[in-house]
Amino acid sequence: MAFLVGCGASASEINVTSQQEYRDAVKSLQPGDTIVLADGEWRDFQILFTGEGTAERPITLTAETKGQVLITGQSNLRIAGKYLVVSGLVFKDGYSPTNTVIAFRRTKGELAYHSRVTEVVIDHFNNPERFEPDSWVMMYGRNNRFDHNHLEGKSNQGVTMAVRLDSVESQENHHRIDHNYFGPRPVLGSNGGETLRIGTSHYSLSNSSTVVEDNYFDRCNGEVEIISSKSGMNTFRGNLFYESRGTLTLRHGNGSVVENNVFLGNRVDHTGGIRVINKRQTIRNNYMFGLTGHRFGGALVIMNGVPNSPINRYHQVEDSVVENNSIIASDHIELAAGADSERSAPPISTRFSGNLIHNPDGADSITVHDDISGIEFSDNIVVGVTPPADTPGFESRSVELEKAENGLFYPVGIDIGAGRDLKILDRASTGVAWYPKPGPDSRFDTGKTIAVATGVGALSAAIEQANAGDILELSAGTHLAEQVLVVDKPISLKSANGASARIEFERTALFEIKDGGSLKISNLEISGASSMDVAGNTVIRTSRYSMLNNYVLQVDNMVVTDLDTNHSFNFFSLAKHTFADRIEISESEFRNITGHVLFMNKESEDLGIYNGEYVSIVDSKFANIEGTIADIYRGGTDESTFGPHFELRGSTLESVGHGKRNKSAASVALHGVQATSIHDNVFVDSKPIRIAETVGEPVTIVGENRFDGTEAPVIDTTLRP
Repeated sequence: MAFLVGCGASASEINVTSQQEYRDAVKSLQPGDTIVLADGEWRDFQILFTGEGTAERPITLTAETKGQVLITGQSNLRIAGKYLVVSGLVFKDGYSPTNTVIAFRRTKGELAYHSRVTEVVIDHFNNPERFEPDSWVMMYGRNNRFDHNHLEGKSNQGVTMAVRLDSVESQENHHRIDHNYFGPRPVLGSNGGETLRIGTSHYSLSNSSTVVEDNYFDRCNGEVEIISSKSGMNTFRGNLFYESRGTLTLRHGNGSVVENNVFLGNRVDHTGGIRVINKRQTIRNNYMFGLTGHRFGGALVIMNGVPNSPINRYHQVEDSVVENNSIIASDHIELAAGADSERSAPPISTRFSGNLIHNPDGADSITVHDDISGIEFSDNIVVGVTPPADTPGFESRSVELEKAENGLFYPVGIDIGAGRDLKILDRASTGVAWYPKPGPDSRFDTGKTIAVATGVGALSAAIEQANAGDILELSAGTHLAEQVLVVDKPISLKSANGASARIEFERTALFEIKDGGSLKISNLEISGASSMDVAGNTVIRTSRYSMLNNYVLQVDNMVVTDLDTNHSFNFFSLAKHTFADRIEISESEFRNITGHVLFMNKESEDLGIYNGEYVSIVDSKFANIEGTIADIYRGGTDESTFGPHFELRGSTLESVGHGKRNKSAASVALHGVQATSIHDNVFVDSKPIRIAETVGEPVTIVGENRFDGTEAPVIDTTLRP
């Protein structure tokens, strides 16, 4: 351990190379001192950083080289004291043994004040159990700052970052959260996937006074609330939300300000803007573009409240202002949203003025769910949008838009909506300069093409040796898999050009998708004729254990036959706590199956958890299937997610669903699916479609289908609250 004495009043730079040297150094820190962690990997390192610095002479913990100190394994960081600064560390390849990766406290009574975490990275530092909740950053104390950090890939349950108000010492905290890069957070498939939460319902009538400014939220898709403000007097300004599903939600607490933010949805599904609840909220000078979200995830949502609401429900919108915002090419503005027998208190004493709503293709984009006489509308301009009936304060005009220097669109010849001086946050100005930000999610067909000949072990060897994105081209003939083929990276399998390749397998499964894996199969034939003579076989299964990473399964132009060596032989089976971003079947044929095609009903505890966001079956044929072609289950009444989504189009089902073990007695069984589209299909001598609507405002479209020897669809709405 080396001590370097600086030129100031005996400030020391202490270089440490081991955890014991660190613990020894931290015991005697004085104002102005700096601890420098040596470059390299620090595994299983629970860092406790304490001290009493001053405003002029803070105590610092930093890396020898920023980005070259890797904190791995079961590690975390606790900060307690005054005027402390941490910088340059990377948390990767591990997870916290406690419920937090970075905590601005040591214990409930030992908090951090006037302290700062800057230029720190947390990258996929997740608990291996998907629904074992933890948080990456917890702010306590007062007057702390979290800035220029990079947080990417939170995929287990729990908020990415939270401000806690669970003691008087942490209220009225005046924290600043700025210039951070909040990188992609995948869909969780459950409540508990917020990116940022300030407060909790229990302390929501207390003020936090936290400022959240100039942060970049990049594809933050965990759940319907990207930001959940659950306290009072917070400020959200200058942030950019890029293709992020969900909204900035003023969930609890009063007196917050949302201003100068930019929401760029670019027509990505479920992208949203701002949701308003509670009293004295101010929403001004925000820009929303290309947002597709609806209901609680719309471009602008003003909620109904609960009369005399409990602290954890919905307080009535009152004395709030929505002014000078631009809502352009966005699908849904929801007024008095969520109105039902419980949420029966519409907004009151609220002003909605000077807003531009420009959507030439969206005549019905403003939806009124209850009495809006408590909102005073004035000086709003709508273009291509039908204003609320019998409501003054909207002027329908033909207004052209022009692109300004900041890249945003503004009305020509009129001053309304967001100001032309609105700043567009540059992604490069957030996070850290020395750590790369992720690009598009391109899983398949990005690598090299590998020829695979028939022969013992050839297919399994090719998969094992392949890299992410590689394409395996199978030669003509039968490829026999003697062992389960483990898919732990994105790979594609297809027949070589002009070849007719067939796969048979001798185990209980052909493919097993493990954490990090995704699978695309096309132009192949798969037969179960050689599989083991036991019940419960499957062609493709997920890992039997919880998976952190969402996967994709694509099946195109396939022939799947003879899954009938024993009963309950499925094409695809998944395990609890695994999640698919997409499952797609197109132009494929399935024959002679004793189980289900897609068996996705493992999350049966009715906790709002489900196993796949988008399931699509298009232009395919199914014959002699004893189970369903899709059995999808999402239970519970939680309203914080968007899925599942299900589409069945242009397909033929013949003799589907008649097996004695098909408990659903359906050809298609959907429970709790939020968006269903079943159209242009032919059902012959099959069990009926059975749909149970359970939560939210599900959209179910069943039409233009032909039913021969098949009962009409059964849609049960009695389970909806």
